Amino acid sequence: MAFTAQDVKTLREMTGVGMMDCKKALTASDGDMDKAVAFLRESGLAKAAKKAGRIAAEGMAYAEVCPECGVGAVVEVNCETDFCAKSAPFVAFVKDICKVVLKDDPADVNALMSCKYPGSELTVAETIPEKVLAIGENLQIRRFMRYSSNTTVAYVHAGGKIAVLVNMEAEGCDATEVAKDIAMQIAALDPRFWDKSLVPAEVLEEEKKVALALMDNDPKMASKPQAVKEKIVMGKLSKFYTDSCLLQQEFVKDNSFTVEKYIAAAAKGMGGTLKFVDAVRFEKGEGIEKKQEDFAAEVAAQMNMGK
Repeated sequence: MAFTAQDVKTLREMTGVGMMDCKKALTASDGDMDKAVAFLRESGLAKAAKKAGRIAAEGMAYAEVCPECGVGAVVEVNCETDFCAKSAPFVAFVKDICKVVLKDDPADVNALMSCKYPGSELTVAETIPEKVLAIGENLQIRRFMRYSSNTTVAYVHAGGKIAVLVNMEAEGCDATEVAKDIAMQIAALDPRFWDKSLVPAEVLEEEKKVALALMDNDPKMASKPQAVKEKIVMGKLSKFYTDSCLLQQEFVKDNSFTVEKYIAAAAKGMGGTLKFVDAVRFEKGEGIEKKQEDFAAEVAAQMNMGK
């Protein structure tokens, strides 16, 4: 029985197995879909489909800069357990995905899925089910970012818990060390904004509202004139900037500087100019709701099933 490309696609959607293995299964079963599914199950490949439904909240954030072209990329890839996240096959997979982003500049994750996997004729989408089978856990490529101009520096913290990519403009000097210092600052303090000029008006209004409400509810402050309260609020906003905005934060390696003053001083010392352009910080699993396992209940249920 002959089969079509649509049959291969259908089998892949049914099982979660890679295109090439689906084609082999249909060939071996003369195009019979049920026999092809059985073939894949007997081969152990269809197990990957079940794994695809599991929550992947662990994983790795990774950043890299191409030493030849200077293009930088940062990715987050998720798996199910911390044990898997530290395994050599998973780490290699994450680094390969970062290389795809560096080389092919995909527009989004969907476009990334259509790119060729390094060292293979398969696409990333076709490779993932095979990696799921080999690694034994659900894998999800969650997000990425890429910079192709200026000076870009990558920093990976704690073996992939956090990855940062910093992009800076430099004239007459080298931005590499300064950008690395800033990347470490971003990893450590996770600023909400890069500069106070980027703070939305509604955020400032909310901060003012909270500060005034706190004073109105404080017996020592409630009776003070409104003008005095407003002045105090402005001081609190200044503290908000130093806490929440990268360039206004104290520089962690020398708190006599803010970050923006550190950049200016470093540029002056090298006889050039430096400008912070942008950055991205990925922390593995942030915002993903993890499944809460009750291991005692799970063991009890398994014991009851055995009775």
